[in-house]
Amino acid sequence: MSRLLDEAALGAGPEEREEAGPDRAGPLDLRLVPPALAAWATAAATLDAPPGRTAGLAAVCLVGGVVLLCARGIGRRRTARTEQERTGRSAPVPGASRRTDLAGPAEGATDLAGPAEGATDPAGPAEGAGGRFGWARPSAAAVLLCVAAAAASAGLHGADLRRGPVPELARRFATVTAEVELSGDPWLSRPRVRGDRTASEAVLIRAEVRRVEDSDGTGARTRTPVLLVVDADVPAPDGGARPGPGAPGPPATAGELPGGDAEHGHDARARPAGAVTGAGGSAGVPSAGVREGVPGGRAAWLGLLPSTRLRVGGRLAPALTEGDRTAAVLRVRGRPGPRIVAGPSGPQRLAGRFRAGLRQATDGLPQDARALLPGLVVGDTARITPELDGAFKETDLAHTLAVSGSNLTVLLALLIGPPGLAQLAERRGLAPRLGLSLRATALSAGALTLAFVVVCRPDPSVLRAAACGAVALLALATGRRRSLLPALAAVVLLLVLYDPWLSRSYGFLLSVLATGALLVLAPGWSEALRRRRVPPRLAEALGATAAAQAVCAPVVAVLSARVSLVAVPCNLLAEAAVAPATVLGFAALASAQVAMPAAKAFAWLASWPAGWIAGVARTGAALPGAGVDWPGSWAGALLLAAVTVAVVLTGRRLLRRPWWCALLGLLLLLAVVRPAPLTRVITGWPPPGWRFAMCDVGQGDATVLAAGEGAGVVVDAGPDPAPVDQCLRHLGITRVPLLVLTHFHADHVAGLPGVLRGRSVAEIETTGFEEPAGQAAFVRREAAARHIPVTRAVAGEERRSGPLAWRVLWPPPTVRPPPGAPAPSPWPGAPPEPDGPNDASVALLVRTGGLRLLLLGDLEPPAQQALLRSPAAADVAGVDVLKVAHHGSAYQEPELMRLAAPRVALVSAGADNPYGHPAPSTLAALRAGGAVVLRTDRDGALAVTRAPGAGGEVRVTRE
Repeated sequence: MSRLLDEAALGAGPEEREEAGPDRAGPLDLRLVPPALAAWATAAATLDAPPGRTAGLAAVCLVGGVVLLCARGIGRRRTARTEQERTGRSAPVPGASRRTDLAGPAEGATDLAGPAEGATDPAGPAEGAGGRFGWARPSAAAVLLCVAAAAASAGLHGADLRRGPVPELARRFATVTAEVELSGDPWLSRPRVRGDRTASEAVLIRAEVRRVEDSDGTGARTRTPVLLVVDADVPAPDGGARPGPGAPGPPATAGELPGGDAEHGHDARARPAGAVTGAGGSAGVPSAGVREGVPGGRAAWLGLLPSTRLRVGGRLAPALTEGDRTAAVLRVRGRPGPRIVAGPSGPQRLAGRFRAGLRQATDGLPQDARALLPGLVVGDTARITPELDGAFKETDLAHTLAVSGSNLTVLLALLIGPPGLAQLAERRGLAPRLGLSLRATALSAGALTLAFVVVCRPDPSVLRAAACGAVALLALATGRRRSLLPALAAVVLLLVLYDPWLSRSYGFLLSVLATGALLVLAPGWSEALRRRRVPPRLAEALGATAAAQAVCAPVVAVLSARVSLVAVPCNLLAEAAVAPATVLGFAALASAQVAMPAAKAFAWLASWPAGWIAGVARTGAALPGAGVDWPGSWAGALLLAAVTVAVVLTGRRLLRRPWWCALLGLLLLLAVVRPAPLTRVITGWPPPGWRFAMCDVGQGDATVLAAGEGAGVVVDAGPDPAPVDQCLRHLGITRVPLLVLTHFHADHVAGLPGVLRGRSVAEIETTGFEEPAGQAAFVRREAAARHIPVTRAVAGEERRSGPLAWRVLWPPPTVRPPPGAPAPSPWPGAPPEPDGPNDASVALLVRTGGLRLLLLGDLEPPAQQALLRSPAAADVAGVDVLKVAHHGSAYQEPELMRLAAPRVALVSAGADNPYGHPAPSTLAALRAGGAVVLRTDRDGALAVTRAPGAGGEVRVTRE
């Protein structure tokens, strides 16, 4: 996009550069910036303010603005009469021949900030209506009037949210029957680990309640925004009309409830996306199979298009977050059965048909391109896996997956041609090749913008993108940069007045900041790089990327509590592929409606640049130093902004010293790549010769046994993919000969994708007790997708991997043998059938580097007592290291702890967990036995080594 904006003055010929140069070199027109910022701040502050306070603010500012304007008019007339009396001749009526251009003063017009060059100001340079500060009064009046308008608009929107019967019914948690109209695409909540289980995914839909009936039969008509929550057991809606040919599917990482940002690059919620449901127009429910792996009932809900009307029953509850445009949460129930009463509107059907065609055209592509291309074109992220989504967030490339003004800019540039030539006879692009006149070209550009809005869904985020794209259209048509900043300010002002909720949207903030950086900072930075002999194209791309990153990074840090160190190079590498992928993707989108073979051909061509973008994201995210943790607060944002300013000011000086630049670049490269030997020397982590590591994954388990250079046997994966992936990266683990999942509780298996991310895993070994069934199925799916064999651990099994040897102590063969397996071998003491997954955990006795380690999984007292009665009991006496069972809970067998008598006891637990783990009684018993006790909730990640020599000391290093 930056290239398109800069080319008016840089990429054209000398004559064109000369023409564009004065515009770029002129002072910035900032007259509309204060009113836009004032309106933005006012809207954000008054959306949920008391109505009386908001009305008072609007009235006071309105009166103040009118008074200032009237005073200015009186002052100007008095000055004109004085001048007339002094000169004895008639003075022109002030303002009669003036023309104010919001986008910047036209040639010969009078600028509000001062008279045009060569013009005569009847008030004189320092007298009359304001003198040299005559601009202050109208500017203050404009600010006050915009504040009044923003307060009125925000107050009305906030009052509209609170009025009607729905908020009161929600406060009473009333059971109601409601007729609702969907206002957005459905999406799936993010799976969340709650204790030892993963909460089931629910379908979330933003909607408006049009009519509500209480349980006593009283009803009322209203227009109140709510969030529908549809649990997995709710049947598919029936009756009415099929929603349409394009069904929105869920982004894999959408936020669970409103108010949080699912992707930090754009909207305040993750953009829902589409999936195919079949032909539309007939009666019935949406066809199943909207999304791979989604059951038919939820698939039908995910297949509903915006503007569809439903009649549902459910319970209302207050909104969980304040300051959101949702008045209540409506949890839909199965009875009375949900029913479709009206199908979607024509534009929504058309949008669904186009989106479905694009998905069909991409069906045969490689996995990354198949998932990414619909997101690049229309923001359809249904096929984006959590792994790929995480890679895009780690590298600050998430903005490419959301609808933005850059998408529209690419299409407009294709139509209009190089900037600065759109009004000239030498103009290029598709328009002159098609024989379109200038007027027809302008109409075509408008029609293209309208089509973009329809296909990408006419919701606020898309309207915002179209408005920002219109700013770029001004640059394409005129080649003037100086007029773009006032245009951007005008767009911000109009959007905030139209939809005050945008004032609290992080996506809106990031869009405005990025566009402003491209207009204000990028040209100067690019020019500075060109003066230092950087190639023009590279200087342009580097200046634009660095400017956008510098301005947006503080806001991104608030959202992610992380600063990416690879964002600039990854965005540079991806930028070259975004435009061809977008253009070819839109070609596939359009041709899918008339010729699917042609659409598939375009999609295949687009898969190459799309695959490149995905590869850049994956490679950047896999680097050990891809990002650093940062305070996720506005104080942290201010700190990062200060650091950025300091870096920019220092960088200006360092550009004159190439050797210093090269040295700092090398240091940054080392910080990102983090070679293991150098990292170990600087940080001491991982310690040399480490044998066992316990990752800090919160309330869960994930441990690693060293099995050679870059290899490790991983035992459990924790509750979240990100922490275990980061831990393995820091340990330098790239190859996993065996992954042991002790049991299927979510706090041990939900992080499995993090272990599999970017590593070769030869085998997964689990317990035979496959409960909870959903999480056991999840493990099988993840393994099958990567062709990893899954085996079952049985007591007595012994294995080796490099310097590592281990023996399985538990579970005994009697625990749920697989169907058709031979009869289990005898087991002394007849071990009990486990009451749950904990007592079926895989327990290991490990020997490595002269150390003996006992890993007990989550075994509880019944299984621990049975282990004491087993033949393996003698082997567990006097171990060096004990991984304490079940996060150090109070449910332990004291005799087993006395028998093990560990020298070091390690506990994996999350800080401030609600279970009280580890229990004080357990810690006291371990210390009484002579063990040194360390815990991840206080000590972080831990690594165990052994001093050389017989009876060497056991050492534990904190990360």
